[in-house]
Amino acid sequence: MSVGRKERAEEENKDGLSDKEEMRSVEEEDFEEAMREAAPSTTSRRKPGPCKKQIVPKIPEAVEDFLRNFLQRSGLSRTMNSFEAEWYSSAQKLMTETLAMAATGVLFIPDALTHRQLLQSELETAHRETDLLRQDVLLAGEGLVRMQRERGFYRLQYRRVAEDKNRLMEDFKQLKKHLESYKLALRQLEDKYQAALGQKMLISLKKDRVQNTTDIRMNQEKSQIKKERSMKRSSSADNSTATSTISTQSKDTEFAACSRRVHPFLPQKWKSPSSFSLSYSIRAHKLPISCIDLHPRKLILASASDDRSWKLWVLQANGEKVGQMVMTGEGHSDWLSGCSFHPDGAKLATSSGDSMVRLWDFSRSCCVLTLPGHSQPTWGCSFHSCGHFLASCSADRTAKLWDLNSQRCHLTLRRHTASVNSVCFLPFSNLLITCSADKTLAMWDARMGVCTATFHGHQHPCNHTTFSPAGNVMASCDSCGIINLWDIRKPALAVAMVDAGPLAANRVAFNPSGKTLAVASTDCLVRVVEVDSCVTSSLLGHSDSVQSVTFNHGGETVISAGSEGVINVWA
Repeated sequence: MSVGRKERAEEENKDGLSDKEEMRSVEEEDFEEAMREAAPSTTSRRKPGPCKKQIVPKIPEAVEDFLRNFLQRSGLSRTMNSFEAEWYSSAQKLMTETLAMAATGVLFIPDALTHRQLLQSELETAHRETDLLRQDVLLAGEGLVRMQRERGFYRLQYRRVAEDKNRLMEDFKQLKKHLESYKLALRQLEDKYQAALGQKMLISLKKDRVQNTTDIRMNQEKSQIKKERSMKRSSSADNSTATSTISTQSKDTEFAACSRRVHPFLPQKWKSPSSFSLSYSIRAHKLPISCIDLHPRKLILASASDDRSWKLWVLQANGEKVGQMVMTGEGHSDWLSGCSFHPDGAKLATSSGDSMVRLWDFSRSCCVLTLPGHSQPTWGCSFHSCGHFLASCSADRTAKLWDLNSQRCHLTLRRHTASVNSVCFLPFSNLLITCSADKTLAMWDARMGVCTATFHGHQHPCNHTTFSPAGNVMASCDSCGIINLWDIRKPALAVAMVDAGPLAANRVAFNPSGKTLAVASTDCLVRVVEVDSCVTSSLLGHSDSVQSVTFNHGGETVISAGSEGVINVWA
């Protein structure tokens, strides 16, 4: 029995050793498989491709199955029976303890096999993430190589552009030097051109003056002949003949005693056109145009601008190009605010932001008189019909009357409490009208220097006022686009009101018949108002605010100028 037990023990030891060797071999195989899986393949390093098929590792059998198979192969049936009895009883007990521990909240500690499976799954996840990262790295490497190539290309392009820039800079410097050499010649040509324009203007004015003088002499001779004939017929014994005399213009600076004379153009029959359309435009100045004025007899327009200059423009094609500049002048140190032709058409008065009023002679092509006296910017000026007096208005709340013969201030008119924005003589009279930012208008007797009437009716600062050619109606506009029509004999209340707002109305002008009124508005429109019916129509053609407007001598053309520096002619 002892021998049999020894043999059986030796057989069990041998079987145990063989089982241990078998377990070692299985573990070594599992380790080699894990190493093969962890090692990255050379193909995946060289070129990214689809993910390789996942290899399912061999999961070793459970411990109880291994022991049961071992005992069955060895023929130890009784040992296997006792093992199964003890194993199942211990397994039942283990399950009962596990349930009790779960009920009490004690965590279950996994065995080595379960832990190995968890580690195996984590390892597989890490391998998959590694493959994805490897692919991203390869793509990033390819992008880096492509960007390096593009960088080289753009460097070449930059060098080429830099060379072109340097070459162009050299050419520009050479052209600039070449232009400097021509500046003197250009200046000389410009002086010759201005001199030629002045000479041409002078010849035209002389011809006009000679023609007017000839007409006056012929009229005087005709009237004298008629007088002689009537005197011969009515005289009883006196055969003496009256000597013909030619009246000469007196240089007396005193105003005429009569306060109102008849306008020479009123007997004519004027026709007011029903509509206007844009005929042509003149690009006159680069900066805004503040004022325009028409020559008393010719279609020559004067424009004053913020660029400190005034210019004369031809508006009729009479052997000359329409819109051609014939003369220009500069001398003010600040922007120009207004301009006005002398009644004889040979001079021009300008007002400016430098508080000066200047008188320009076309025959001399220069400024012949400077009138200092205002302490703030001057806004406008107007000639008396005799041509010996000039009125100006200023932001210093005064209007001044200048004697052009004695070259001094004849009167200073003080009544307004704010800036005086406009001044205008009643045609062929001694009456003067001023409008102010204090919302009132004042009428003055220029001969006496007293205010004869005050007009109240505007609710906003007044910008401009003017008389109709007949002299019985006056128009004014304010900063909210309200136009009031006044009867100068009834200053208490406006005769009519036209709303052209809400933006400001900058200037108003009557046509020669006095039946139509043109309004320059800040909303880029020129409005034409029928005085009798107050019916308004609009002319659209300016791209910026309209600063000044006037009619031609016949009243069939409207001329406007705006802040864009353009003069529009509406026919």
